Amino acid sequence: MSTRYLLALVIALPSAVYAANQNFDTLEKKASYSIGFDFITRMKAQDANLDLDTLIRGMKDASNGKDPAISQNDMSQAIRDFQQAVNDIRLQKQNELAAKNLETGKAFLEANAKKEGVITTTSGLQYKVIKEGTGASPMLDDTVVTHYEGRLIDGQVFDSSYKRNQPATFPVKGVIKGWTEALQLMKTGAKWQLYIPADIAYGSAQRGEFIKPNSTLIFDIELLEIKAAK
Repeated sequence: MSTRYLLALVIALPSAVYAANQNFDTLEKKASYSIGFDFITRMKAQDANLDLDTLIRGMKDASNGKDPAISQNDMSQAIRDFQQAVNDIRLQKQNELAAKNLETGKAFLEANAKKEGVITTTSGLQYKVIKEGTGASPMLDDTVVTHYEGRLIDGQVFDSSYKRNQPATFPVKGVIKGWTEALQLMKTGAKWQLYIPADIAYGSAQRGEFIKPNSTLIFDIELLEIKAAK
């Protein structure tokens, strides 16, 4: 949430918060309600708790061309302080989620390591051979063509070349560490199931909607082709 974005929306918003009892019979009314609803939804998603009565007062004053009730310096400082407070809350929640995911992933991997056919490497990568390959293994500087599906340990699929019906091409050293390690162990034609701890996946970073901080990931991966480095 940037200060400029927040200021722009607060100044531009009409009294859309009170639109519930209005008839949306004009484009202006529809747009006003939509902007207001979207703005508050965004604020709530960021744990930004606004005082609606005071927010509406500020919008009305701006709309009517009144002087602000507090100084420009105070407004700018208040927005900066508010943004910092929101960021602190978000960071705290992210850290708490990261710690929880790390423990959950650790428990999953400890149990998974005991299952038949699962091999654990020194990095913590776990894999299970679904189908043996017969061709060559890629080198670090090679590029590979693969089919894959990625999911979380709760079964949520977050990416799949199968669903796109289009194999994916990657440089071996251009993917997450768990993939880079596994690919160099596979042979062309092989299909493996990978269980990748967070530290050789995306770590404490969040990637997209589903991959939260410190997520343990599961991949089904087929090595279809190796394009050797020139």
